[in-house]
Amino acid sequence: MQDNTDQALKVTRLLTRKDALNESRLEARQESAAAAPGEVLLKIDRFALTTNNITYAAFGEAMNYWQFFPTGQQDWGHMPVWGFADVVDSQVPGVAAGERFYGYFPIASHIRMQPERVTARGFYDASEHRRTLTSAYNQYTRVSNDAAYAPELENHQMLYRPLFITSFMLADFLEDNRFFGATRLVVSSASSKTAYGTAFCLRDIPGISLAAITSGRNRAFVEGLGCYREVVGYDALETLPADAPTLYVDFSGDEALRARVHRHFGSALAYDCFAGSAQNTGFLRDTGLPGPKPEFYFAPVQIRKRNAEWGPEGVNQRFNAAQRKFIDHVKAPANGWLTLVEEQGFGAAQERIASLVAGASEPRAGYVVRLA
Repeated sequence: MQDNTDQALKVTRLLTRKDALNESRLEARQESAAAAPGEVLLKIDRFALTTNNITYAAFGEAMNYWQFFPTGQQDWGHMPVWGFADVVDSQVPGVAAGERFYGYFPIASHIRMQPERVTARGFYDASEHRRTLTSAYNQYTRVSNDAAYAPELENHQMLYRPLFITSFMLADFLEDNRFFGATRLVVSSASSKTAYGTAFCLRDIPGISLAAITSGRNRAFVEGLGCYREVVGYDALETLPADAPTLYVDFSGDEALRARVHRHFGSALAYDCFAGSAQNTGFLRDTGLPGPKPEFYFAPVQIRKRNAEWGPEGVNQRFNAAQRKFIDHVKAPANGWLTLVEEQGFGAAQERIASLVAGASEPRAGYVVRLA
C-alpha cells in the first residue's frame, strides 16, 4: 500500500455515443490518487480492439454491457475491452500495489474496484452496480498465478482469450449436443476471429464437415485457414449441397442471409445457432422462417454447465490447453493467420473503433492499443 492521500490523479475516459458507435469523445477529471478503504486503484496499460467490442456496445442496452462501467450520462457509454492493468494503490488485503491483472476494463486511464473473493488466482469486483451482472465479466486474473499467461504473449491473450472462450465453449456446446443430428456445419462471417476459433476446435471432429460463407474480399483468407471443406461467397450460398443434415452457425446476424439459409437447406436444416453479431442488435425476431427456430448461444451458460460437471479447475485446464494450441498456431508466421498491429493512445483507439464500426478491419489483423 502506498501513501497517495494528498496526491491528485488525472483520469481520462473514452466515451462512446450509444446510438452512433463510431462517435466518441474524451473526458478528463481530477481524482484522488489514493484508494479508499476496501478499494483498489488500477492503471490500464493495454487492451485489444476487435469487432467483439463493437458487439458489446451494440448489445449494450439489451444485454447490460453498458452497466459494467456506468458513465452517469444517458447517451454516452463506456465500451468494454479486455486487457491488462496494474495496481497503483490498494486498501485490500491480498492485493498489492504493482501487481498486474488481466480482465474486463473500460477504455480509460484508470479504474477503481472493490475486490471480494480474493484468492491466489485473483479477485471479483464487488462494486454495487456489478453485483447483478454476469459474474464471468467481473473476474480479474492475477498474471503471477495464471497458468495461461506469458509476458511475450500478452497481445495474443488480449486478442484471442475473450473470443476463444466463446469459440471453445461453442464448439463444446455443439459437440455436447451431438451437433443436433447434423453432419455439416455452415458458418457465416467465417473470417471473424470467433468463427475461425470455433472452426479450429471442430476441424478434426470425425463425421463433421465444415463449410464457410464469407465476403468476396475475405474468401482467400478463409480458404487459407485450412479449417473448411468448402468456402463460398455470400452470393453463392445456394451452391452448397443440401443433401445432409445441416447446422447453421450464424456469426453475421444478417436476417436476409438467415432466410436464404433456411429456404435453401429446407428440411435438411437441423439447428440454427445464433452466436452473436456486431451489426444486428435485435434478438432473433420471429420472421416466419421455415425450419428450426433460431436459438441464441450465450457462452456463460455452457461455462456454468461445465463448471458444475468438470469443476472450475477442470474447465480452466481444458481451456488453457486448447487456447495455447490455438495461439501457437495463430502466431506462427507460416500460417498467416495474424498480423499484430499495435497502436498508441486514446486517439488511436477512437480511430480504430470508428474503423471497426465501419467494417474496415482486415481479418488477419489484430489491433492492440497501449495507453502507457
